[in-house]
Amino acid sequence: MKHENFREAMSRLGTAVNLVTTDGPAGRYGFTASAVCSVTDSPPSLLVCINRGSTSYERFRINGVLCVNVLAARHQSLSRRFASKADAADRFSAGEWAKLGTGAPVLADAAVALDCRIVSVTTVGTHGVFLCEVTETLLGFASEGLIYFNRAYHPVGLTTRSAS
Repeated sequence: MKHENFREAMSRLGTAVNLVTTDGPAGRYGFTASAVCSVTDSPPSLLVCINRGSTSYERFRINGVLCVNVLAARHQSLSRRFASKADAADRFSAGEWAKLGTGAPVLADAAVALDCRIVSVTTVGTHGVFLCEVTETLLGFASEGLIYFNRAYHPVGLTTRSAS
């Protein structure tokens, strides 16, 4: 299969937009990610895929913690900031940030924040697959979400039906 065909196929798979953040001995860092997936609820765990050639890969591996901040539609500009080449300090200059148990940065108004300890990292091709145990969950106001589909952002939300 051609890599271009696979990339095009994956662009048609709508996914939630997340800011994945970390802090610890390797410093504070974060990036925009769609390669996040739940694994099981017992124990609560998820996986995050990070390109091994990126500047973030080693920081996350060394820190051993991360937070998956699930974005709402209003966070499009923040998502772009974390996807850009901006340095770590500039990325975190927007938004309001807090910390939960692991110390990884938590976006205060995220739709959901999943604070995690990294349990293992497996290499698959160009990426590291981080298996993470969720230690704490912060449920925000979830009336809207943000997905990435066909190389563009799309807001999603709850609709109110009137009684007939």
